[in-house]
Amino acid sequence: MVHKVLFWGGFGLAVRVWQLGLEMRPFFNKESLWAYPVFGGVGASFGYWVQGVDQRQQKILGARRASLLEKRARRAEREAAEAEE
Repeated sequence: MVHKVLFWGGFGLAVRVWQLGLEMRPFFNKESLWAYPVFGGVGASFGYWVQGVDQRQQKILGARRASLLEKRARRAEREAAEAEE
């Protein structure tokens, strides 16, 4: 799941490069190098948050899937018992 953090961190850096390209400013200006870690960090923290959201959703979906499978099994048993009678 680290790939989401890395992707969004890289996306934050790409946004910074895109911003400087739109402004037609140099990419590696000595006074503005501090912004790259900020943009990368914001992107990485967003990726970390998205990773947590994904894990919580997968947990909820897994519980729901198990519940539905149990319900289907009970229904199949009930229908088999009714068919025998």
